[in-house]
Amino acid sequence: MSPTERDVDIVVYGATGFSGELTARYLAGAAGAARVALAGRCHDRLAATRDALGPAARDWPLIVADVSDRSALDAMAARARVVLTTVGPYTNYGLPVVAACAKAGTDYADLTGEVMFVRDSIDRYHRRAVDTGARIVVSCGFASLPSDLNVYQLYRRAVRDGAGELCDTTFVFRSFFQGGGSGGTVASEFESMRTASGDPEARRLMNDPYTLTTDRRAEPDLGRQRDFPWRPGGRIAPELAGFWLAPLVWGPHNTRIVRRSNALQHWAYGRRFRYSETMSLGRSFAAPVASAAVAGALATGWAVGTRHLRRVPRQWLAPLAKPGTGPNEAMRERGHYTVETYTTTTSGARYLGTFAQQRDAYDATGVLLGESGLALALDRDRLSDLTGVLTPAAAMGDALLARLPAAGVSMHTIPLN
Repeated sequence: MSPTERDVDIVVYGATGFSGELTARYLAGAAGAARVALAGRCHDRLAATRDALGPAARDWPLIVADVSDRSALDAMAARARVVLTTVGPYTNYGLPVVAACAKAGTDYADLTGEVMFVRDSIDRYHRRAVDTGARIVVSCGFASLPSDLNVYQLYRRAVRDGAGELCDTTFVFRSFFQGGGSGGTVASEFESMRTASGDPEARRLMNDPYTLTTDRRAEPDLGRQRDFPWRPGGRIAPELAGFWLAPLVWGPHNTRIVRRSNALQHWAYGRRFRYSETMSLGRSFAAPVASAAVAGALATGWAVGTRHLRRVPRQWLAPLAKPGTGPNEAMRERGHYTVETYTTTTSGARYLGTFAQQRDAYDATGVLLGESGLALALDRDRLSDLTGVLTPAAAMGDALLARLPAAGVSMHTIPLN
């Protein structure tokens, strides 16, 4: 069955979970005439979720599909133009869904922040997805999509201005309010480290800045690119003078996603493109100490976790990583964030890209994943020609730049010199 013959435009798989329900809720208000279905393990819970979404979702089909049931996943993928999956940790539960979508030629989007899951998806299913025309788009949530799309909009601005290719580029998390964390996010972080624990080859891949590239031998040697940088902001841009920057916990994943975007687009950002991710700790007298402490804690935690976490029984971690949990609505309503990306081009031009939402991380994820699904299903004339295991920017950069402002996402680029 070709994508144009499917009876469902978008399936939200994992709709009864925390992020899945938020994505479904967003689509109930934004999908319009798009045909949406809810999928998961339990029909009764799916029905309860649908009932809570209101009249717009009243006629949405329900699909029962356990991740261990390959035939059910195949049937689900064969019905849909796009599958949005929030079922994680993806290292444990994601590959069967990728396999079903690659087999059926069905587009796919997820929320993963797990480097080795993406690497395994590439190694096992990229070629099959290319053959069937499926777009397997990873990392479409709050933690990764702003990073990827902010660089893409800077690239498009530099091309428009004839300013040359991107060189040193730094993501800075400038402001943020979040009501709390979700169990699924914590579980993904644990599983990402457990994958490498006790496996030297997996640990080597996770420490390689280009482990998600299309061709490792084709990547330029740009020297050391640290996963946990800390530095005074003035080294990045004069506008950040006096601020201190610390590393982000999800930086090791996102930097590899952005570098894969560059490689997938035949290094369109540039052969001298260097990318890192940081967060601002302000400009108080304590900021330098805090910056160094955060960098040391993250680097130590990563090193210890990727070597020894497998020795820790999963049941010990369960209270910290209970799927389906997260901050309540009152806490989420106060959320917001702003990220900035600074770049310098080969011509010496400097630019700032900004990406912001007046939503907390989890509501923002529902918007970003939902809009990714709508872009894949409805904006096919704006999508790139690429297929296989892709990144948001490489798959649907232009479609999202056009679509997200109407969804309340503030995006813009400005020259700095």
